Amino acid sequence: MTAGATADTDPGARRVLALASSALVVLVAEPLYLLVDTAVVGHLGAVPLAGLAVGGVVLAQVAGLGTFLAYGTTARAARHHGAGDRAAAVREGVAATWIALGVGAIVIATLWLLAPWLADLLGGGGAVADAATGWLRIAVWGAPGILVALAGHGWMRGVQDTRRPIVVVLAGNGLSAIVCPLLVYGVGPFPLPWSGSPIGVLPSSLHLPALGLEGSAWANVGAQAVVGLLFVGALVRELRHEAERSCRAEGVIRSLRPVAADMRAQFGLGRDLLLRSAAFQACFLSATAVAARFGAESVAAHQIVLQLWTFMVTVLDALAIAAQSLVGAALGAASVGTARRVSGRVTRYGLVLGCLAGVVFAVTAGVLPGVFTPDPGVREVVPQAWWFFVALQPLAAYVFALDGVLLGAGDAAYLRRITVGSAVGVFLPTIWLSLVFRWGLVGIWAGLALFVAARAVAVGLRVRGDAWAVTGT
Repeated sequence: MTAGATADTDPGARRVLALASSALVVLVAEPLYLLVDTAVVGHLGAVPLAGLAVGGVVLAQVAGLGTFLAYGTTARAARHHGAGDRAAAVREGVAATWIALGVGAIVIATLWLLAPWLADLLGGGGAVADAATGWLRIAVWGAPGILVALAGHGWMRGVQDTRRPIVVVLAGNGLSAIVCPLLVYGVGPFPLPWSGSPIGVLPSSLHLPALGLEGSAWANVGAQAVVGLLFVGALVRELRHEAERSCRAEGVIRSLRPVAADMRAQFGLGRDLLLRSAAFQACFLSATAVAARFGAESVAAHQIVLQLWTFMVTVLDALAIAAQSLVGAALGAASVGTARRVSGRVTRYGLVLGCLAGVVFAVTAGVLPGVFTPDPGVREVVPQAWWFFVALQPLAAYVFALDGVLLGAGDAAYLRRITVGSAVGVFLPTIWLSLVFRWGLVGIWAGLALFVAARAVAVGLRVRGDAWAVTGT
């Protein structure tokens, strides 16, 4: 099919939902694993759960700041794909993977050294900070895998490959979800088949000691390592197929070499996305730091609702990713009309999904928090954040859908401006005022509500105009 034919083709509801459903499986795998991790650690007590909250929010900055590898690569690869140049789209994946490996090495060195200081700053010192430091110094070794996975998602979404990311992510996170409780709680001792035999040099039983909170960190590292290696393998296979199609003898090795021009182009779009992500992370780091000042129960309750928020962000983001891929391809094929139709469709679907989610979480308010912790002190604090979380679902769905449209269009500079402005002007002041005036989690989550509302107004006005709909590669 030619680019012109693509330009006249509306992807339709079926294509939007197919891309969104495959993206959903990939997106929810990681948050589902984190929910399992939270539930497993939560049964160790309030201090280990609070330590996981502090350490986890620091490690989450790696994925948050690395989202430019996924979103920037998707936007650029989708435009090449829409213009009919799959090889150029895959080269975006090569550049992003090299960037991921380099940044990942820097992250390991930096966070390992700064872990005690960051844990003290966010956790308020004491047992919570000690627990967070131990967890973070292990879990940070998974940083390269996290970033390579983001790069892999980016180029695969750009070429609308919906199957392989599902297999990769489910394999890594599924294995880790099984291993996590075994490492945290321990296993055995179990007698081995040869126990009681005269061969004295062999162990008679198998016993895996309980590692506690550190077991959770090792399970995280294992998941990220498996996922990262599988994405690299997928990229190598794609390059091999491309070499075979173009009959290039040295195809794979040559194509895997880092190309400075491609990497500079990635950083050009990534700069705005990186600043946008930094604004998000500054807000959520501040929220965790302030919650910790209200005690272990408050930060543990915040962790539970925040993980559910993260889970729903990824669910709602599935439609945004479908929009990003389809809008990028449409604009690459010079079809503004198709891009606008995709925008309207994903917004409507998002609002329906957000309303349904709000109803579900409202109905389960008395049951769901108990899944994550039996601690009565923590469960007593959860409602302070819970009802903000419930009420925000439809509005968040609207924002994420239009974020996807503008990301697909490469309108990263505008998204950076409105995100930084909303963070500095609304969210961060509310968070810190909640500490000064002792508003607790109510103040923190009120700040999040105002932050989402400000972004909703800004993206809605942008999509109504024409400045974002720029065609070409």
